[in-house]
Amino acid sequence: MAKGYRPVERDQPALLPVDMREWLPADHPVYLVIRVVDRHLDTGAFHARRKTGGAGAAGYDPDMLVAVLVWAYAHGITSSRRIEELCRTDVAFRVICGGNLPDHVTIARFRADFAGAAGPFFAAVLRLCAQLGMGRLGVVALDGTKIAASASKSANRSRDRLAELAERAVAAHAEADAAEDALFGPGVRGDEVPEDAWRPGSRDERIAAALASLDADRAAAEAADQAKAAEFRARRQAGQRTGPAPAGAAVELAQEKLDRAVAAQQARCQDWDTRNAAKIATTGTGLSGPRPAEPEGYARVRQAQAHLGKVRARAAARQAKQARQDRPAPARNITDPDSRLMPVRGGGFVQGYNAQNVTSQDGLIIATALTNDTTDCRWFKPMIRAAQDAAALIQASRPGQDSSGGGHDTAGIGLMLADAGYCSEDNLTCDGPDRIIAVGKRRDLEKATRTQKRAGRDGTGPATTAMAERLKTPEAITAYRHRGHIAETPHGHIKHNMGFRQLTMRGKPKTAAEWTFTAAVHNLLKAIAAGYLTTQAITALPA
Repeated sequence: MAKGYRPVERDQPALLPVDMREWLPADHPVYLVIRVVDRHLDTGAFHARRKTGGAGAAGYDPDMLVAVLVWAYAHGITSSRRIEELCRTDVAFRVICGGNLPDHVTIARFRADFAGAAGPFFAAVLRLCAQLGMGRLGVVALDGTKIAASASKSANRSRDRLAELAERAVAAHAEADAAEDALFGPGVRGDEVPEDAWRPGSRDERIAAALASLDADRAAAEAADQAKAAEFRARRQAGQRTGPAPAGAAVELAQEKLDRAVAAQQARCQDWDTRNAAKIATTGTGLSGPRPAEPEGYARVRQAQAHLGKVRARAAARQAKQARQDRPAPARNITDPDSRLMPVRGGGFVQGYNAQNVTSQDGLIIATALTNDTTDCRWFKPMIRAAQDAAALIQASRPGQDSSGGGHDTAGIGLMLADAGYCSEDNLTCDGPDRIIAVGKRRDLEKATRTQKRAGRDGTGPATTAMAERLKTPEAITAYRHRGHIAETPHGHIKHNMGFRQLTMRGKPKTAAEWTFTAAVHNLLKAIAAGYLTTQAITALPA
């Protein structure tokens, strides 16, 4: 790790007035943050992004800026202008800066470059916590939490509205181009600026990105429906049991069934006519027996027509139900096209993201990801893999691998807990550690344990049925009762204690990096609050 940052410490010459330094006691957490960032965390990814050489003043040390942001996020301060002000007026921030005074532009630009450095920083903090003896992996819990984006719900636009805005932008650009060509000549605007002066991310670009995202989602949904329909056809052609047709392609499949019945009956009629004509030409008499009925009078065709009518009625009823539920139509936000309208507990929606976190028994976030999926289910397997990687890192970082265990598991993750939002046959049967995934709400599970009646819906798969039976046992329900405390406590700490309720960055890469950095700050604070990160513990760590 690059060195050179030497902030003010108690045993160094005073860069601040003596009375100001005396406001901070020797065991103040700010000194722990300074020493940890400077000497015990690998901040090489931040240093690699630092520009050196060339014209201009020397840049600020990345370690100092990291420590400033760690302290700011720990206290719910995310505004770069507010951080700049505190670097001038607050003694803790001034101690961190060590006489340097970064302005808000420097802070904002440094934070905007988090994308490639937040992940390694999170891993470095996790490794430090493991070296301090944290990271109990016997039981871990996975949960999601909604976090607001730096965008308003009022900036959402439907596809038709986005297409209209895009057309207006194209027309306005064309009109301006024509006027400039008439005034200055083709290809010359008259007030050209260097290409590197162009700043991407204009409103027109965001509109185009939002429209492309909606079209991509619609195409993906259509492709998924077609894939399910193709699988249904393949099972039917192979003579296998098909079950009900996929909802998204039910009308199409019913129409295909009707078309096949009509074509088959028409073929029988044409075959009868051909054979009848041939016999008349040969013998002078036609075929014995009646001619096959026309398709519209054939029983199987009528059955297929009735089936198609029922499927169309069910589809119409489903659309009407969705309309009555007053769900928002597909839309994109022109401020942050990557954000989504997220349903929140208690009703309503928030414009934001869905953060997925795996938490250890002692409150460490060992794996995290920021998604824009409104549901949790498909993130179970990716988070299991991330948690297993984190468990390997924790085990490799523990000092000496204490044979007595020291209260920690040394065999990786023992049990993973998740709520009903992650329940699916695939998630219950995929590779990974033992897991308990709820098949219904907590109160239903508790009732099932008392009455030995099944919790959850009927007609589910074998893995879900087996999990419902397991959750009726005292051992399983006792283990599951720990899920809320393990999984939701870090979310409450980040939102209520740290005051981090809204992202400041925009766009998936930057928002994901900011959330990862916030999770790393949470882990550092947990280490300090739990008494693992102390002056004595730091002294014993390898530099």
